Amino acid sequence: MKSTAYFTRTILTHLEQRASEDPLFAESFANPDRDIDQCCIYILNQVQKSGCNGFHDDEIFELAESYYTAENIEVGKPINARISVNHVVELTTEEREQARQDAIQKAQNDAYNKMMQPKKKAVRVQLNTAVQTSLFD
Repeated sequence: MKSTAYFTRTILTHLEQRASEDPLFAESFANPDRDIDQCCIYILNQVQKSGCNGFHDDEIFELAESYYTAENIEVGKPINARISVNHVVELTTEEREQARQDAIQKAQNDAYNKMMQPKKKAVRVQLNTAVQTSLFD
């Protein structure tokens, strides 16, 4: 399962902030054998093992940090889950502009694809309305 971009971004933002404040964590965070997608899979597996449905932000962030700091860690298999993030990540001006451009491009592509679809021709049905003559007339 690929976690939502919003969830991944929230975790990554926290980890980057933590790394900027703590040089020891920054060293662990820079480990090339660890990545954010595997971190999210690890978090989801730990959440599933707990049997709980809701967590405080700090609990999830602690799981993310432990993924990067633990020596031998078993990530687990990807899980199909629904993830809810209960706070807003602020986008930079560049990210907002990029999202706007992406939306415009998608709208243009959709309109173009709709125009290029072959039009269905109306099917004409002609009824046989021949009049049959009567033998008794």
